[in-house]
Amino acid sequence: QVQLVESGGGLVQPGGSLRLSCDVSGFSFDDYAIAWFRQFPEKEREGVAVISSSRSTTKYADSVQGRFTISFDDTKTTVYLQMNTVKPEDTAVYYCPADYADLLLLLPSSFGLWGQGTQVTVAS
Repeated sequence: QVQLVESGGGLVQPGGSLRLSCDVSGFSFDDYAIAWFRQFPEKEREGVAVISSSRSTTKYADSVQGRFTISFDDTKTTVYLQMNTVKPEDTAVYYCPADYADLLLLLPSSFGLWGQGTQVTVAS
């Protein structure tokens, strides 16, 4: 059974840090690019970061460049999103989808496998 399970969300103060995890199972971890998207209430999902299937290439949205880092642990088939210097506007539900085509496009339509999401709230 294909599964992507996000965890690590919660409440964090502005300027603080949080690490999200995406645990992957049911498909070959090395064959898929994995990304992080977020969705604000009543808005389209927005691409945050993506890492290639080879894990050698990463790409970030301008809004998080320099603050967020996507990484992986292939021994655990887990992809992480380290969120530093968070802002209230980072508040959203965060998702980790997978893309077999490895296009590295931060577009929802490029990703066919999605998790259920984890809520991140940045507030004092």
